Amino acid sequence: MTPKMSDVRRAKDGRPVRHWRRDVVELAALFTAVAVADAVANVVGHGPDGPALLVISAVALIATAGFHVWWSRRHGHAPPKLDTGARPPAESRQAGPSGSELSGTEPSETRPDAAQAPGAATTLWRMRTTVRDQPGSLALLCTALAGHQVDILSLQTHPLAEGTVDEFLLRVPARLPTADLTRAVSEAGGSDTWIERADAHDLVDAPTRVLGLATRTALDAAELPLALRQLLGRCTIRSLPAASVGDAGVPEEGALEDTMLRLRAPEGGVITVERAYLPFTPTEFARARALVELDSRLGPRVPRSQDVLTLPEGNAITVRRADTADLNAAKAMHERCSARTLSMRYHGPVGDADRYLNHLLSPRFGRTLAVRTASGRIVGLGHLLWDGDETEIALIVEDAWQRRGIGSELLRRLVAMAVEGGCESVYAVTQASNTGMVAAMRGLELPLDYQIEEGTLVITARLDATPVRSGLPYDRVQGTPRD
Repeated sequence: MTPKMSDVRRAKDGRPVRHWRRDVVELAALFTAVAVADAVANVVGHGPDGPALLVISAVALIATAGFHVWWSRRHGHAPPKLDTGARPPAESRQAGPSGSELSGTEPSETRPDAAQAPGAATTLWRMRTTVRDQPGSLALLCTALAGHQVDILSLQTHPLAEGTVDEFLLRVPARLPTADLTRAVSEAGGSDTWIERADAHDLVDAPTRVLGLATRTALDAAELPLALRQLLGRCTIRSLPAASVGDAGVPEEGALEDTMLRLRAPEGGVITVERAYLPFTPTEFARARALVELDSRLGPRVPRSQDVLTLPEGNAITVRRADTADLNAAKAMHERCSARTLSMRYHGPVGDADRYLNHLLSPRFGRTLAVRTASGRIVGLGHLLWDGDETEIALIVEDAWQRRGIGSELLRRLVAMAVEGGCESVYAVTQASNTGMVAAMRGLELPLDYQIEEGTLVITARLDATPVRSGLPYDRVQGTPRD
C-alpha cells in the first residue's frame, strides 16, 4: 500500500522512512479510541438515555462528515506528485534562461531553422567588446549570440574602471556575415567591438597558453618578443636601448598608455608593445609585465644543444645558437672575410661591420645561429631578427667556406624557426648582384615576392604551416658546453 505523502519525511533508496515518534502517537490514539468506545458501549447498554445518546452521536458524525466535504472542495489542492528522480534528456536541458524567456520570442525548438544542420560550415572568430558592469549585461550578450546560432567556446573578462571588456572565442556559422554579428552585439549593449579571424591554436584556454608561453620564455631569452606577440595578439614589439629617447619617463613597473605598453627590459632598455586599433586592458598589462619579470629573473640564456652536420666533401661542422658570449669569435670571422663579403652583408662601410655584432647577437632582438668548424672557429652566422611585426633574415659565410651549402642550411633552419615562432613571412635585404642569396631563397621552394629599390633587393618569403627541413645530414648533441 502506498504511504500517504503526509507520512513521508524523507526517502532512502526510493523507500519512505517514518519517524518513530509518529508511530508511538498513533498507537496511543488507538488505545484511547478503544477505551472511549468501551465507555460509550457501557453507557448505551446500561444507562437510561442510551437510545437518545446514539441518535445524537449519529447526527454529530453526519454533520462532521458534511463539513469536511465542504471544506475540502473549497480549500483543497491537488496532492503533490512523488518525485521519481527522472530528468529530461541532456539535449533538452538549458543552463540558464533560454532566448525565448529573455526576448519573448518563439522557443527555438519550434523553429525549423533554429538548429544548425550537422556538418554545416563554421568559422572561428575572436571578438572583444565592452559591456556595462551590471547584472544581466553578459546574459543579454550571450542570448544575442545564441539567437544567431553562435557557439561560445571560451570567455575572458577584463575589468575596467567603468565597464568590463569581454573577449570571446566564437564558432560562427559560415553563412552569417560579420556585419550581422557585430550588429547583434551592439543591439545587446556591446560597444567598441573588435573582431578578427582565429585558428585552432586559439582553442587552448588562456591559463594553459600563458603557462606555455612562460615555459618557452624560461628556456630561451629570444622567445620573449614572440611570447608577448602571441599573448597580446596582433601588435608591434620593439626593443629600445637604454640610451634611447623612449627610455625617458618609464617607471620601474612599466606604463600602460591606451594602445601602447612600455616595459623595462632586463638589460636596462625599454620594450614597447603597440596596437593601432585596440586599447590594452590592465589584465593584459599585468600578464605582459609578469613575462618580462620572469625573463629578467632568469638572466641571459640560450638552448645548449648543437647539431653536427656533414658537408658534401665530408667535413664536419656544428650549428648551434649563439649570443653575445660569441662576440670575439664573430669579430675574428669578420677579419677573415673579404671586403666584398662584408659589403654584401652590411650594405655600408666595411669598417662599421663590427659595431652591429653586439646588437645582432643579443637574444633580445632575435635568434642567431653560428657555424663552427672542428677547430672551433666560427665560419658562418645566420640571424633571425624581430623587426616590429615583421621578421628579417640575414646571412654571412666566410669566403673560404662559401659554396658548400652552409648558407642554404642556415637559411632553412632560420625559416623553420620563424615558422615555429608563428611568423607569417620573412624577408631578406641584399644586393641585386648577390646571386648566392637569391639562389638560397629560391631553394626554399616557398612563394617569394621581389622588390628592388636603388640597387637594393628585398625578397619576402610567405611561410606556410610546414617547417622547412634541413638539407644536410646531422646528429643532434644535447648540452654541449661552449668552446
